[in-house]
Amino acid sequence: MELSKASAISSATQVGIALGDRSYPILIGPSLLQSSSSWQGLPKATQALIVSNTTVAPLYADALKSALQSLYAQVHVLALPDGEQYKTWETLNLIFDALLSHQCDRKTVLFALGGGVVGDMTGFAAASYMRGVPFVQVPTTLLAQVDSSVGGKTAINHPLGKNMVGAFYQPHRVVCDLSTLKTLPERELSAGLAEIIKYGPIADMDFLAWIEANLSALLQRDPLALSFAVKRSCEIKAHVVGQDERESGVRAILNFGHTFGHAIEAGMGYGAWLHGEAVGCGMVMACELSHRLGLVDAAFVKGLKQVIQTAGLPVVSPILSKEDNAGRYLELMQVDKKTEGGELRFVLIDGPGRAAVRSVDTTLVRQVVDACCA
Repeated sequence: MELSKASAISSATQVGIALGDRSYPILIGPSLLQSSSSWQGLPKATQALIVSNTTVAPLYADALKSALQSLYAQVHVLALPDGEQYKTWETLNLIFDALLSHQCDRKTVLFALGGGVVGDMTGFAAASYMRGVPFVQVPTTLLAQVDSSVGGKTAINHPLGKNMVGAFYQPHRVVCDLSTLKTLPERELSAGLAEIIKYGPIADMDFLAWIEANLSALLQRDPLALSFAVKRSCEIKAHVVGQDERESGVRAILNFGHTFGHAIEAGMGYGAWLHGEAVGCGMVMACELSHRLGLVDAAFVKGLKQVIQTAGLPVVSPILSKEDNAGRYLELMQVDKKTEGGELRFVLIDGPGRAAVRSVDTTLVRQVVDACCA
């Protein structure tokens, strides 16, 4: 759908992501699930499949199904097991099983109702089933609304690395119903704040200052604060993705904190820490690395660490190996998607509000791991 037509969809706040004929709107606002205008203009089909999980489906699947029944003759619901540890081939195959058992054709529309795990797996299934069917992101966690639902990254985890098997495949629409955040556990809320905080040091220091001033309101789920945070986060991500859809250049800066964070997730076992918790801690490590390279001063590191900690996120890195902890981190980071020719590359803060991807000597990385795990 063309962005110029997006204004006819809904009175919700909208952010456009410009990708030529794959452009689409991100709708942001309360009570969007029940609003018929949220779903107008989607691809026509006989069937739709709502993919959710066992936590979210009992809360919101019926509302979404009711809203979609005027558009599709059959609306099916699939509830996957909940948790990062289920982001696997086996769980992905449950989506294909549902599609095939209902004899879904290549026009069938998939709706990803849930957090980042559901969104990533549903998108990957949509990219793969009959070589591609349309899908819509309906993120119900803060992290998914501000990051994983936007930009078309879809994937499952491999035991040796996070999100290592997947595809770039854009949704037809992203519908961020802020009302769903009312049922979000506090730990999940803090995890989402990590991805919001991320946008400040890499792109917008004024936004970081706003986050710091409004952290209490965000933690208390103030509707106006959440609406602005989601909108600004989506604006920054949409701008970056519009320049580099397939992460061949500037889009890599969106992975600030993720190289260390993904190592934490894989090393501890998927699900032990939430993705946002690992990213929050990973940002502290990446910022410390930036400082040791002379790119930011100690005050910047201290300030960002304080914001992350106040958001309810861990700032002390976990021990992944009693024998050689730094070596274990390095081993896990070797499968990071930014690694080239065996050379580790990190997203660094190249001065406040700017980010760059650079190769870093492993000796320095070891020092950072040792310091941050102390």
